[in-house]
Amino acid sequence: MKHLLGVKELDTATIKSILKEAFYFKKQVEKKDPKLSTLLKNDVVANVFFEPSTRTRVSFEIAAKKLGASVINVLAESSSIVKGETIFDTLLNLEAMGVDLFILRHNQSGMPHYLSKYLKTPVINAGDGSHEHPTQALLDLMTIVEYKKNLKNLKVVIVGDILHSRVARSNIFCLSKFVSQVTLCSLPTLIPKGFSELDVSISYNLQESVKDADIIMVLRLQKERHEQNDIPSIKEYIKYCQLNEKLKFPKDALIMHPGPVNRNVEMSDGLYHSSQSVVLSQVRNGLPMRMALISRFLNKDHKKIKTKKLTAYDG
Repeated sequence: MKHLLGVKELDTATIKSILKEAFYFKKQVEKKDPKLSTLLKNDVVANVFFEPSTRTRVSFEIAAKKLGASVINVLAESSSIVKGETIFDTLLNLEAMGVDLFILRHNQSGMPHYLSKYLKTPVINAGDGSHEHPTQALLDLMTIVEYKKNLKNLKVVIVGDILHSRVARSNIFCLSKFVSQVTLCSLPTLIPKGFSELDVSISYNLQESVKDADIIMVLRLQKERHEQNDIPSIKEYIKYCQLNEKLKFPKDALIMHPGPVNRNVEMSDGLYHSSQSVVLSQVRNGLPMRMALISRFLNKDHKKIKTKKLTAYDG
């Protein structure tokens, strides 16, 4: 890979390999392997974020530092963008200064794809508009593998603000390669018409969707991206899209959420803190997953990483 711009273009073999490396790094971090901090000691990683972020930006920063890289954070409000400089020129200047890897988040869909055409430095897409968020989908898959082991017969239900969700898109592209069924459930106005052509089922009935679900992936209501007529009201959204204790679904179904959570909007506080919730496991897995991806681009010896067979993929 020259860049990581989305999961749509990744084949299953590549995704399996990335997952194995992520599990390797998770074990090494738990063992506090001192060799980790020397792998990328001469490399510079730039977090270039033009949208607010906590989990993704900090996770990438910690991941790079765990591997020994230096990290610089470039935020829109404190960069030369406010003086009129384009993001294109900002990245060209950072590249000229010797940055070895860009982690890029931008509110315009397709921006990482556009910039990658002109940069020699690798780019990892950390979220572009409503398009994709590939590292979130990969860490979500990693979390599912940890709990469910075998993916083949799983039913995954993605619930909520699908229209504006880059997480939904990346997970559709990723999970469709491995699980038996992906169902999208929301209000009709929040499911893009073109999604009916993807390898998914579409439902407008939450109870019917989750009654036999193995994974329930709840999405954040992205109020900042909504137009006036997307939803009647927050009250109506809660009525038809909130995951709560009134719904009947399997006791072993995993409840996921990419964060940040609007408490008691997308799901009840009770379910957020329940034993079925793996939200914090997703957060924890973000670190080794992003270490694996950074290593792929900057560690010349990453192919020598010894990974073990994963039952979920290998039989």
